[in-house]
Amino acid sequence: MTQKANILLVDDREENLIALEAALTSLDQNLVRASSGEEALKHLLGTDFAVILLDVVMPGMDGFETAAHIKQREKTKDVPIIFLTAQEFDRHQVFRGYASRAVDFLLKPFDPWVLRSKVEVFVELHQLRERMREQARTLQRDLAQQTGEPGKVLVERIARHARQVQSDLAQLRAHIVDRDQDVDQELVEGVRRMDRSVGRLSALVDTIHGPV
Repeated sequence: MTQKANILLVDDREENLIALEAALTSLDQNLVRASSGEEALKHLLGTDFAVILLDVVMPGMDGFETAAHIKQREKTKDVPIIFLTAQEFDRHQVFRGYASRAVDFLLKPFDPWVLRSKVEVFVELHQLRERMREQARTLQRDLAQQTGEPGKVLVERIARHARQVQSDLAQLRAHIVDRDQDVDQELVEGVRRMDRSVGRLSALVDTIHGPV
């Protein structure tokens, strides 16, 4: 069964948090409230979130400052942020928003269907990444049991060998191009087969390694 995703709702006004919850409750995910930027940052210390809905105008630490702190942290820098604002965007706001690496802006009062659709996309992406991570962990455990060596260490070693083979193939291709008409076609076909094999090996390594 797919684990529920956490969605962080950040707004200093109670009625706005209630409206966000009403719009998103049908997604059946974990909705976590924060009434300030400071409270949002505390939640992010111990919980993984699929997406953050962040009010721009708040007393104390505003949405842009909060987003800047979120993006500075290694653990949270890739969490998507959707800014919510009751004001029309001016050029300065847009610049600050995208400088904070927000993925979108929504103007209040927002359309519940639009908000829900946008959030649902990020929830699905988050759950997909989690399934891929779990698949990678399972494959690494299987490798460890079969080889007696930690799966992650073995995967890193295979990845290094694959990169070296790719580098050697690149040099061989450059040599073939330099020779132009004097190229043995069997050699060319052999390089192509090796390219395909190394590509499949790299794809397998990526699957076992899992998403970053």
